[in-house]
Amino acid sequence: MNLTSKRESLKRFYHPLGEALAKTGIPPNFLTLLSLFLGSLSAYLFYHRMPLGGAFFLALSGLFDLMDGVVARTAGKTTKFGAVFDWIADKWVDGFVLGAVGFAYASPFVAITAVVVSMLHSFIKPVVYAEIGYGERVKGKIVDPLEGVGFFGRPETHATLLLFSLLEKSPLPVGLKEGITLVAGLTLLSLLQRIVYLYRRYGKEPD
Repeated sequence: MNLTSKRESLKRFYHPLGEALAKTGIPPNFLTLLSLFLGSLSAYLFYHRMPLGGAFFLALSGLFDLMDGVVARTAGKTTKFGAVFDWIADKWVDGFVLGAVGFAYASPFVAITAVVVSMLHSFIKPVVYAEIGYGERVKGKIVDPLEGVGFFGRPETHATLLLFSLLEKSPLPVGLKEGITLVAGLTLLSLLQRIVYLYRRYGKEPD
């Protein structure tokens, strides 16, 4: 599943909140900063083995990450800095949360693997856009076939961590150790899917 590729069909669930926030005049970059802060707090709680608190603030961080873009486009406040800042905030949160969960519940190797493959899975896109190009840009968002390639990205990662945070406190013999290991493995497979796609499409094209 690639939830990012289904962005348009999912908008009806979160756009109304973003439009309401836009009417308040709140700056989009403030929402990005709030997402970064809440994600950092989530990582701190995960590292100190407080999974429910970590999951709660991770969910809030993800919500505000969605809202910053909606507010920017609705209020006509999109900027090139805002787009870059959003990427930085996302990777900051992902790196710290995955590292914190991996070190606290699994092992340093799992933590490092989860962080590295997550970063590569995301940054393969801007590298491709810079080196190869992309289809078009609509309202500040890049529209390109690569958006739909890869079955396990940021939304799936967050959903998995939220689910296994709940299981961590359940009687079942599974928890965040299994969750972060699953995230690392599936993200790696998804990264390989993107690399194979790029090779098949561009492997024989001259530079």
